[in-house]
Amino acid sequence: MKMKIFRYDGKGSDYYYDTFDLPEREGMTVLDALFYVQDNLDDSISFRYSCRGAVCGSCAMLINKIPRLACRTQMKDLVEGKLQVDIDHYKALDEGTELEEGTVLVEPLPHLEVKKDLIVDMEKFFENYRKIKPTFRPKDYDPEKERLMDKEDVRELEKYTNCILCASCFGGCPVNGEDEEYLGPAALAKLYRFNMDPREPDDDYRLELADDENGWWDCDFHMNCKVVCPKDVPPNEGIGKARAELQKKKKEG
Repeated sequence: MKMKIFRYDGKGSDYYYDTFDLPEREGMTVLDALFYVQDNLDDSISFRYSCRGAVCGSCAMLINKIPRLACRTQMKDLVEGKLQVDIDHYKALDEGTELEEGTVLVEPLPHLEVKKDLIVDMEKFFENYRKIKPTFRPKDYDPEKERLMDKEDVRELEKYTNCILCASCFGGCPVNGEDEEYLGPAALAKLYRFNMDPREPDDDYRLELADDENGWWDCDFHMNCKVVCPKDVPPNEGIGKARAELQKKKKEG
């Protein structure tokens, strides 16, 4: 079993790739393999992780040209070609080195500055997230009892609250690759989540936050965001519904 890893020293040198031979172990994830390399073959390898349980989103990276979480992606399945997905490929996903049969290729997420090896600077991603003001804005700050919601509202909200901010969708989005000002799928999905929350004021505040060329209207619906999301969050659906709401309101005057 082989793993090919993107390398960059963070000091302005050209990037390159290192290939390592790994033992075959049942249940070995990409993150396990990276730890093996770091512990036994090259302790200078740098990557980010935390929970190791697909909850924190820290270990998102480009694995065999698809944004994935390293902690939940099985090496054996990759080598055997079992994790093929239907994604709209474009320059940022396909640049760099090519895939090799029997070798797992690991690279940093696209659209974010590489700090060292597989570690990217997440500031741009979270800057966009902060722009949508992701804090609860209750219509009643002093309710007499708890704020109850219909089960259907809860189910719809959970589609978007499941987002773990891993930036896989950001790295897989062709529009983010072309327009640095585009808010991106994760931020817009979170914005739609607050817009539809029945506990917030019934106004256009949330919709108007992204009613411009870098927000709702910049999406080209490639659908990569939904395909690569490890939690099945559908940013494309929220963006489409937000557009429809805005168009309806504008027609009504």
